[in-house]
Amino acid sequence: MQVGEQRIVVLGTGGTIAGTAAQAGDNIGYQAAQVGVQQLLEAVPGLLAAAGGHLVAEQVVQIDSKDMGYGTWRDLALRCAACIDDPQVRAVVITHGTDTLEETAWFLQSVLPARKPVVLTCAMRPATALAPDGPQNLLDAVALANTPGAQGVFVVAAGTVHGARHVQKVHSYRVDAFSSGEAGPLGWVEEGSVRWAAERAPAPVDGMLSAIKKIADATAWPRVDIVLNHAGADGAIVDALVRSGTQGIVVAATGNGTMHHALQAALQRAVAGGVQVRVASRCLLGHVLPKPGDPFPDSKGLSPVKARVTLWLELLAAPSASA
Repeated sequence: MQVGEQRIVVLGTGGTIAGTAAQAGDNIGYQAAQVGVQQLLEAVPGLLAAAGGHLVAEQVVQIDSKDMGYGTWRDLALRCAACIDDPQVRAVVITHGTDTLEETAWFLQSVLPARKPVVLTCAMRPATALAPDGPQNLLDAVALANTPGAQGVFVVAAGTVHGARHVQKVHSYRVDAFSSGEAGPLGWVEEGSVRWAAERAPAPVDGMLSAIKKIADATAWPRVDIVLNHAGADGAIVDALVRSGTQGIVVAATGNGTMHHALQAALQRAVAGGVQVRVASRCLLGHVLPKPGDPFPDSKGLSPVKARVTLWLELLAAPSASA
């Protein structure tokens, strides 16, 4: 089959991009995940032409992304893996809510081979807004999906191309709500064409963990929690999490991985009891720089929520993990 005959598969998961409000001017009082993905695509003028005439929609789930869970991640990863293996599929586009988009993107980057582009897009305004941002984001996502050399997992929003590792939602309301922090964006979509920040497509990055089979077969999910360091953090929450059966804890530490001495003591008790601990920084910019004598492993530059995804995958892949 010729490349021009390949199709782009759009996987719908719900989110604000599929949301509706009773009044067109209401951008916050809407209900997410109301419009099906096929209807979303049909409402965007020029989208089918931008995709080369070969566009297929599939509804994986219809939820607000604040309710994203492991089961949906499994279904999404398996469907993406099947598309990557299908020679008739050129690329995958995923419509997703903004709240947990960065976690889903990092999860998919961690488990999928990077042979084809997987592009997540979203919206900050519902489909019924006076000026919805979803249609343009879909057009831009399709433009990236069609870009020669694009491989791996991307996020496209407000005309900007982000990589899965660094992207974060940094604003609660504005249309341009995502940033890649100090790393900067990978590129921009300009009138249907991608301009890479380095004037070239990023090198493909294979999934860090071969976890697809584990994800497919899992009947129980590892429990990983996030604990915030703050003034007066006494560690009581850590003891409670250990009693409730947590298997991993990520600390959103202050500064360069610092934490209250009582919290550190509680985490050391948790480690003695078999719990895995990782340390990330709660700061928006920068990351933890490890030094000799640190009591716990650092997150290798990942934000707390992404460090949680990675630790969850490590526990799932461990020989003792339930499957």
